[in-house]
Amino acid sequence: MAKYSKKEKISEEIKDEALKTASSIQKPGQTKEQTKLIAQGIQKGIQQYKKQQKTKARDLDRRIRKVSDLAAIQESTAEIAPLIMQSRPSYLPWVLLVFSWICFGLYFFLLK
Repeated sequence: MAKYSKKEKISEEIKDEALKTASSIQKPGQTKEQTKLIAQGIQKGIQQYKKQQKTKARDLDRRIRKVSDLAAIQESTAEIAPLIMQSRPSYLPWVLLVFSWICFGLYFFLLK
């Protein structure tokens, strides 16, 4: 047996609100059945609106959670990055220095 039914239950507040709205816009000569049908349409509209708002709220929560997770990751990497940079010596400046001295020596001895 399924835990949740596919048909959503309509709360009494929504029913009352839809009925009040339908009766407030009721035209002269309109039957009670027509008013009830209008009220049902209003109930469906209210339900759709609430579903959309819930979906937007969930999406917003997901985005906020992603941003906060990314911020936490960036903070942790910002603390680790200086440690990594200090532990790796750079050989490029030394290689270029030695290469320039070799080139200078060859230039100096070959022209003399």
